[in-house]
Amino acid sequence: MKILHVYKDYFPVLGGIENYMKVLAEAHAAAGHQVIAAVCDPGMATHIEEINGVKVIKSRRWATVASMPLSISHPLIVARLKPDVVHVHSPYPLGEVSAWMFKARVPLVITHHSDVVRQQGWLRLYAPLLRRVLKRADRIIATSPRYIETSPWLTPIKDKCTIIPLGVDHRHFAPPPAPFDGPPTALFVGRLRYYKGLDTLLHALADVPEVSLKIVGTGPMQDEWEALAHSLGLTERVHFLGEIPDADLPAQYHAAHCFVLPANARAEAFGTVLLEAMASGLPCVSTEVGTGTSWVVQDGVTGRVVPPQDPAALAAALRELVGNPEKRRAMGQAGRLRVETEFTQELMTQRVMAVYASLV
Repeated sequence: MKILHVYKDYFPVLGGIENYMKVLAEAHAAAGHQVIAAVCDPGMATHIEEINGVKVIKSRRWATVASMPLSISHPLIVARLKPDVVHVHSPYPLGEVSAWMFKARVPLVITHHSDVVRQQGWLRLYAPLLRRVLKRADRIIATSPRYIETSPWLTPIKDKCTIIPLGVDHRHFAPPPAPFDGPPTALFVGRLRYYKGLDTLLHALADVPEVSLKIVGTGPMQDEWEALAHSLGLTERVHFLGEIPDADLPAQYHAAHCFVLPANARAEAFGTVLLEAMASGLPCVSTEVGTGTSWVVQDGVTGRVVPPQDPAALAAALRELVGNPEKRRAMGQAGRLRVETEFTQELMTQRVMAVYASLV
């Protein structure tokens, strides 16, 4: 089978969608399929690379506006390819335009990673195109049932949606033989963007003096959140660690008592880091923002789900987990089992391939 993935970036660019596409592409290439990734590149000329068996076509990118590449060659190159199935990763207007050029000649699969949340001005222009492309799609992949239930784009067309959760390399994050017994420590991993809600977590920590926090990642909110930590008197307990190589991430999870993802907006559509934490045997604290975060974490079973932007509720959840080793251990074990049975990369790639096979 000849499979074409369409998105704006590909490895070595790091990001949730980029990693998802890379995992699918490499797994299906290793299984003997011909896999192409059509993306954009800020370089001066279109070029082709082969990365771990995947043919990556990087079209020239003239500029980037509202996170979307501007490229004349990208849709033209995509239109000349002759795949058996096209897989577009949305939201990505240029990719949807490119897929639209295939019309009904080729089966179209769309993974709807997230609604457009913040860029409402662009959404007015983008909405008509997105509706047409979603209507044209043969199958739409959603990463959780919660997102179908709450998305104004997916709910009207739920009959053509298939739920395929994201997956992680559960072996990479396997918990150590003995749990971490150091000082009470919470962990956050992710890009430091507004919707991650770290300001809420910092305010919560001000009321939980026994807990320290490690923050892995960088992003546009780092300076503001470092200043907030300083103003709250948390500099001795909050540690901004910056980017950590993938190979070193398990050690960060294993040196914590719980994981926290205090998201405050639907832009946090799933939370792959929650799977990494659960695979590491950690209980998780997430928030109810109407997305996969409160489906991945089962309140009272694998962790706690609290309201967004509620420092008091978040502080209470931290006290509960840090102060109760037996509960923390039971939730961590339940989370690890949930990942092994529902959220492995093998399951994800097999389920996506089954969608392709049903259409070709």
